[in-house]
Amino acid sequence: MHFEQRSSVRNASILVACVLLPALAVGCAAGDPQFTAHAPAGFWMGLWHGAIAWVTLVISLFSDQVRVYEVHNAGGWYDFGFVLGLACISGGGAHSSRRKAVPDTHSHREWVEIGKKVERKLQREIRAWAEGEPTDDWDAVGSKAEAKLKEKLNAWADDDQGPPTP
Repeated sequence: MHFEQRSSVRNASILVACVLLPALAVGCAAGDPQFTAHAPAGFWMGLWHGAIAWVTLVISLFSDQVRVYEVHNAGGWYDFGFVLGLACISGGGAHSSRRKAVPDTHSHREWVEIGKKVERKLQREIRAWAEGEPTDDWDAVGSKAEAKLKEKLNAWADDDQGPPTP
């Protein structure tokens, strides 16, 4: 076969698959009248309905005959199958748990080292400040904070409509 013929056969196969697979999936979709309160859908149908949930969701937007979830089901086993089928098709969350590796470049290592130096210096400065002697400035700040707190609490206690806004 020539390249053009193979390409057209491939395109036709993809088109048939895109039309045929959703049609087959809808044929076994939730909302099938074969399921009743006396003959509910069980685990295996839940598994299938979970696997085709994305297809049936799209189709259910345009059709009242197709549902994503079977109302007449066996309860917990149907639910378990549905969630399991949905997780299997959706990747089960494995995609979100992967982290992208940070490139190990010279520039990246330099920034990491700078960050560590800044962190160490901040720790030293905060420790020196915390262990230092209190000054008159801190007494003035403490007095102002105490006065402001008393003012806000008195206003709040006098007002029955709730706490004051900052």
